[in-house]
Amino acid sequence: MYVPVSVVVPCYCCEDTIERAVVSVMSQTALPAEVILVDDASTDHGRTLSKLQELQERFRDKTHTHIEIIALKNNGGPSVARNAGWETATQPYIAFLDADDAWHPQKLEIQYGYMCNFPDVVMTGHDWIVRRRDDSFVDDILPQKWKIKYISKWRFILISKYFITPTVMVKRSVVHRFPCDLRYAEDRFLWLEIISDNNKAAYIDLPLTYLFKAPYGDAGLTRNIFAMEKGELVGFTRLYDMKLINLIEFTIGFSFSLIKFIRRFVKVTIRRISNTSWSHIESF
Repeated sequence: MYVPVSVVVPCYCCEDTIERAVVSVMSQTALPAEVILVDDASTDHGRTLSKLQELQERFRDKTHTHIEIIALKNNGGPSVARNAGWETATQPYIAFLDADDAWHPQKLEIQYGYMCNFPDVVMTGHDWIVRRRDDSFVDDILPQKWKIKYISKWRFILISKYFITPTVMVKRSVVHRFPCDLRYAEDRFLWLEIISDNNKAAYIDLPLTYLFKAPYGDAGLTRNIFAMEKGELVGFTRLYDMKLINLIEFTIGFSFSLIKFIRRFVKVTIRRISNTSWSHIESF
């Protein structure tokens, strides 16, 4: 079974994790029409690009899914890489995955099936699970029934869990793109921009994505929680200037963001102290 979905994966120095991500895509019960791997000018002397080519060759004759590799000449960050994949995509739906994450085998079957049945919905996200980095891929048994939540602008502003990028599927026809001048919280800006522009979005209450790091404060760009918070506040300011959110929405969103940042900072600090203490214990 194949579905008209383009999977876009930005890749940067990800030789050690990209295989797990691609295998999870190629193990879908509903395979995507194409997978677009975007090497964002990795600085690992060609190891990431070689790994992408190895994966492309491995699956070349095994499925009808086309694997496309884009090698960017200059490093532009996740927004540039995702936008490059978006522009190359040929299918009516686009699903995003990060190189260090993975999907449940039924992710595309369920998510595309819902969007196909409800064509007025232009964007969906779903729940996710954090696993240890050394965990093997696990095919979790999903519940027979699940809930769908329609995500209004207010719900998105007040609750931060919706639409983590590796869970998102969006119609290719959406005119908005990731802001290339933002290196942090650029994805959250885009999702709120899409919703604020009178587009219908929904949340599937099923854990269909596996994160192998915490969604913030652990590794990669999300490790810098101060820069992430600054990026989110810049995003609110920009949306207000664009008149996509009003003054009340801006004020409440800005304030809630700061409150959530303080809570997030405390959690990350505790986690880092705990990890450091445990490392010292193990060293004895």
